Amino acid sequence: MATPVIPQTMKAVITTPDKTTALEDIPVPEIDDDEILVKTTALAQNPTDWKHVKFADNPGTIVGVDFAGVVVRLGSAVKAPAIGTKVAGFVHGGQYKDRGAFAEYVKTAAELVWEVPEGSISDVQAATLGCGAWTAVQTLFHPTRLGLVEPPDQTPNKEWVFIYGGSTSVGMYAIQLAHLAGYRVVTVASPKHHDLLKSYGADVVFDYKDPAAFTKIKEVTEDSIHYALDTISETDTEIFSVKTFGSGYGKLLVILAVKPEAQEVRPDIAIEHSLIYTAHGRAFGKYPPQPEDKEHMAHFLRKFPELVKSGNLKPNPTRLVKGGLEGIPEGFEYMIAGKVSGEKIVYEV
Repeated sequence: MATPVIPQTMKAVITTPDKTTALEDIPVPEIDDDEILVKTTALAQNPTDWKHVKFADNPGTIVGVDFAGVVVRLGSAVKAPAIGTKVAGFVHGGQYKDRGAFAEYVKTAAELVWEVPEGSISDVQAATLGCGAWTAVQTLFHPTRLGLVEPPDQTPNKEWVFIYGGSTSVGMYAIQLAHLAGYRVVTVASPKHHDLLKSYGADVVFDYKDPAAFTKIKEVTEDSIHYALDTISETDTEIFSVKTFGSGYGKLLVILAVKPEAQEVRPDIAIEHSLIYTAHGRAFGKYPPQPEDKEHMAHFLRKFPELVKSGNLKPNPTRLVKGGLEGIPEGFEYMIAGKVSGEKIVYEV
């Protein structure tokens, strides 16, 4: 394939000192030897995107984490994927001035993308298999997190796993992945999403607003839960989650801070925080490099193409916001207003 013509500059959504965003022309990023440059075709939005704008003091950085697109340049040490390959991935947006998804071009480590099989899913669907899917992989399967059996292997004992927030992006992927590994999954969500979550592999779904929900969970699982993931991670959701556990040791993974009130309810349960950005293997903020997290994610991403092609790993339902990069402020407003439910906001570039 002929080498694509790459411009000197690109459009990108940039954080500003007044905690908003601006669409600016900036240089197309240079890549390191182990990196690739991707021409983006689709983007997906996550809460972390607007939170980096509103709460992180990093003006001048590129916003956005989830993308799909086509490889247009390879670092000198990269053997695959080839130029012209359709890929999708996840980067640490809102942190760097040359690295973020909400742009016409994005750079990333070659081993941290997965090749989208031709004829499988659309670009916007592929873009949804970023932050949410990676978080589900890391929390469920990394040996230092829950350490569950990885698909396509199957757990021999059909243990129950509880997932709080089944209709979130992380929840929908966690349900599917735990189900593929042979676990029985119980989750909570709004009733309007129950059928969807069952189609993704949830065995039992309860209404999270039902005062008797955690009692019903203990009944249906015969008080046998020892593994759980809270995809919301607020004080009341973490308390709810630990109340579903059976007697004896258990482990709850949360994606925000561990709440002391939840630990007080069940001091015998290990509650641990997992942050998906460590999967990039780069130091940031107070976090040192964690190459073992990057190695684990690169290993699991090699499973994505077959899981997607077979239909065993389905993308999130999507809501397309028109306007491409110019439509991102509208998508942020929609999400901040709390209107996102059981879907992923996506953009075409």
